[in-house]
Amino acid sequence: MYICSTFIPRRWKILRPATSNKGGLFFIGMEKQRVIVYIDGFNFYYGLRSEARWKKYYWLDIVKFFDLFMKDNQELVAVKYFSARPYDLEKKRNQNAFFQANKENPRFQLVLGKYLRKEMTCRNCGYKIRTYEEKESDVRIATQVVADAYKKKCDVAIIVSADSDMIPAVELALEAKQRVFVYFPPNHYSTDLNSICNSTVFLNRYENRFKQCLFPDVVHLELANFDLHIPEKWKQFQDK
Repeated sequence: MYICSTFIPRRWKILRPATSNKGGLFFIGMEKQRVIVYIDGFNFYYGLRSEARWKKYYWLDIVKFFDLFMKDNQELVAVKYFSARPYDLEKKRNQNAFFQANKENPRFQLVLGKYLRKEMTCRNCGYKIRTYEEKESDVRIATQVVADAYKKKCDVAIIVSADSDMIPAVELALEAKQRVFVYFPPNHYSTDLNSICNSTVFLNRYENRFKQCLFPDVVHLELANFDLHIPEKWKQFQDK
């Protein structure tokens, strides 16, 4: 049987038998949609931090979690997590443990920006307040989303954020015929993002999936041959 390739949709592929003789049959199968998840790490973290009940999910297996959102015709090819390292030593240790545990999965990709110190001075009393501002993550997320869309690295982009600064990147990705979904972290929402993307998901409706995807208290790092323990403070959140 002969099948003219002209009439085969772009997302279908022809599968040939391992050994093919003249006149052998062709089989048509459906390619899975390739999905890339782009996580605004600070938006996601502060979504969990915003309410006590969500803090127990700091120790989360990120790839496993978003795998649960894949449909039968989808394949999660990468999770790109955008963040920066804080100055506080305890927070830096906790964050590093989280990063190391997730980096054991080759589909987890960490993209780091910077934290910058800022000083604000009260105009009335002259009192100075030191604050910290995260830099570069928004630009890095937007750049990756647009670049992957135009390079056809995926068929569906999932942006995990409620930051309306993502709108220009979403617009460009949509122009490139990319499907874009936005997943809002717990207690975070953007009307503008909700109105522009193809679809939205509210992660606070899926607490059972968070529960299913917590790392064990001890994660064995294969390459380093090292046992990594959940940060003590994060363990206390789980015990409450």
